[in-house]
Amino acid sequence: MTKIVNSWNEWDPLKRVILGRPEGTNVPAPEPAWAYDLPEGGYPIGTWGPFPQEMVAAANEQMEYFKKQLLKRGVMVERATIHAFMLNQPFSTPDWTQLNAYGANNMRDMVVCYGKYILEAPGCQRSRWYEYLNLRPLFEQYFKEDPEMVFISAPKPRLTNESFVKNYYYRHYRVTTERERYELASKQQYMLTEKEPLFDAADVGRFGKDLFIHHSSTTNRAGIDWLKRLFAEFGIRVHRATFESSDCSNPLGSHHPRHFDGDFVPLRPGLAMYIPSAGPNIPEMVDLFKKNDWELVPAAAPVEIHSDKVSISACPKQGPSWISINTLCIDPKTVCVQAGEKAYCEQLDKLGFEVIPIPYEKVNPFGGGLHCTTLDVYREGKLEDYFPKQIPGY
Repeated sequence: MTKIVNSWNEWDPLKRVILGRPEGTNVPAPEPAWAYDLPEGGYPIGTWGPFPQEMVAAANEQMEYFKKQLLKRGVMVERATIHAFMLNQPFSTPDWTQLNAYGANNMRDMVVCYGKYILEAPGCQRSRWYEYLNLRPLFEQYFKEDPEMVFISAPKPRLTNESFVKNYYYRHYRVTTERERYELASKQQYMLTEKEPLFDAADVGRFGKDLFIHHSSTTNRAGIDWLKRLFAEFGIRVHRATFESSDCSNPLGSHHPRHFDGDFVPLRPGLAMYIPSAGPNIPEMVDLFKKNDWELVPAAAPVEIHSDKVSISACPKQGPSWISINTLCIDPKTVCVQAGEKAYCEQLDKLGFEVIPIPYEKVNPFGGGLHCTTLDVYREGKLEDYFPKQIPGY
C-alpha cells in the first residue's frame, strides 16, 4: 500500500514536500481584503501587475538551491503547477470580478496537510480564489495512489462586500493614524467581518492532537469556529491563538498580522520559538504550554537587511524582518534557516540543532520564507498528544 499523505506536526522526519514557484506572481489588483502601495517599484496603490522578471529569476535560483539541499537529505520535492489564470489575467464569480491573481509561491497559505487529510482553506482574498488549482493535479495524483488519503475543502466563501469592513484600506492609507491602526489590531479588529467562515491555512499551527488557530487579518472567529466543529469529530482539540503586535520597522507594532508561522514556530516536542515582542497574549495558551513543560524561547532579532522595491510579503522595503523565524524542520534535530540570519542560526546551533543555511532573501518578496513556500506532505510519525494536561475551557 502506497502511503503519500501523513503529516501531524512541524518536526517529524520530513520525506515529501511541495515547493512553490515564483513564476506568475503578481502585485494583486486592489480588493477589499488587501491593497499594496509600491510606488518605488512601479506599482503605486491602484495599480497592479507581474513581478519583474529579474526578480523571478533570482528567486528561482535560490529555490532550486533549497530543493537540492532537501534532495540531498532524502526528501522528495515536488513543484506546484502554474495555472494559466495566474498570468495576470482577470477572472470572475457571479458576485465580483478580480483583475488578476496573486501567485503560486506560498504552498502553505491555502492548504492544510494534517495526518492523512488534505484540507483546502477558504481563504479571504479574491485574488487567491482559484489558487488551489495550482495544486489540484498533485492532489488528484495522491488520491489515486494513496488509498487512505482524504481530500476535503472548507465551504467556498462568496467574498461579497459583506465579508469585509467597508472602506478598510481607504481608511488605512488615508484616514487612520499609525496608533489608531495599532489599537484596532490589539483588539483583533481587521478588515474581515463574521459574515462567513474565513481562514488561511497558514494560520493553523499543528501540534499533534492540538491545533492552534491564529485569529489574524486573514482568519476570523467564524473560521476558527468552523475548524473546531470539524476536528471535534476526530477528537482533535482546536485553540484560538493571538499574539502581541510586532514589527521591526514600526515601534508601535504591526496592524496587519497574518499567519501563525510568522509569529510562533515549534521546532521539536517541548520547544517553540517566538518573536520577543510578539509572544502569545492569551493567558490560557501560555498556561497550556507551561503546564505541559514546553520551553518558549524568544528568537534572536533579525539581522538581514531587505531592500526590495516590489514586495508583497511581511518584509519591509528597507530593514530587517521577522520573516527570519519562518523556518522548515527536516527532523527534530535539523532545521533550514535563512542563511543571512546569522544570529538566529547561532542561537539554534546552541540549542542543539544542525542548522542548514539557505539563501532565501530573493524569495521573501514573493510572499514568505522557507516555511511559507513549502507544504510538508509526508513526515514519518503518528498522531501524538503533546499536551496531555489541558486547560479547561481553552
